[in-house]
Amino acid sequence: MPHWTAADIPDQTGRTVLVTGANSGLGLRSAEALARRGATVLMACRNAERAEAARATVAGAATGRAPVVVTLDLADLASVRKAAAEVDGAVDRLDVLMNNAGLMAPPLSRTADGFEVQFGTNHLGHFALTGLLLPALRRATAPRVVTTSSGAHRMGRNRWDDPNYERSTYRRWPAYAQSKLANLLFTLELGRRAVAHGSDLVAVAAHPGYAATHLQTTSAQQTGGALLSRVAGAFMATGNRIVAQSDEAGAKPQLYAATMADVEQGDYYGPSGLFELRGDPERVDMTAAARDAAAAGLLWSVSEELTGVTYAW
Repeated sequence: MPHWTAADIPDQTGRTVLVTGANSGLGLRSAEALARRGATVLMACRNAERAEAARATVAGAATGRAPVVVTLDLADLASVRKAAAEVDGAVDRLDVLMNNAGLMAPPLSRTADGFEVQFGTNHLGHFALTGLLLPALRRATAPRVVTTSSGAHRMGRNRWDDPNYERSTYRRWPAYAQSKLANLLFTLELGRRAVAHGSDLVAVAAHPGYAATHLQTTSAQQTGGALLSRVAGAFMATGNRIVAQSDEAGAKPQLYAATMADVEQGDYYGPSGLFELRGDPERVDMTAAARDAAAAGLLWSVSEELTGVTYAW
């Protein structure tokens, strides 16, 4: 497709968008770009202090209604339920849900509900949030759910008998890849279920390529001891300077997926450049594992059981 920037986003006046992880990185840039085009942006963030600073940034770009902060911790289902209830009660409809927030390759830890933190945050938290916001989404015409995955999904495997690493050995990068595979399985299964129930909801996914965000720094800081952490940090910093595109550029695939008229059910967008590391947004491929409908159905059942959330079509 021709060169595409956030300035090509259609007018979003009158549309309401919720962005998770909107206090930094891809989420902040997405919130900024959507507010600049007139959308009412709900900024779902965990940290109140950083959220307020981000809100001020987005407010400065807004051409429509001022952005609103929604307190959300995806690693705590009680917080997810509270945030969803707050949003559902506050908006006439939700036009777009951007499931953007995520963690990348931390050491093994658990969410408030006992889930492995990457699976719990990157997938289960968003699975629950989407299901709880389904009524607000269904009040919109052709609502979209845009979930941020990663090229790392290619390393993921459909093994959903122990997603929280209660019996198997935890390795942080394979676990990250597993959570990003889950994002794509969820997207395609959500789309299939929407069609089966006669809903006009469109579920799509995107990935940023190699974008310079806080995730690389945070991941490096959590690598082994002090020396290893410094080495990893230096490596990540060099990659960010030489290879990575900006977080603003990295947000373009998910912004395209959220706003453009030619986006279709189950599309997956990423950068158009070499190895999908950088470049303008375009439709990209996903692995056969991500397209495995049986695995997606199994993951959906596991997710319902773990979160207690079912989708009321």
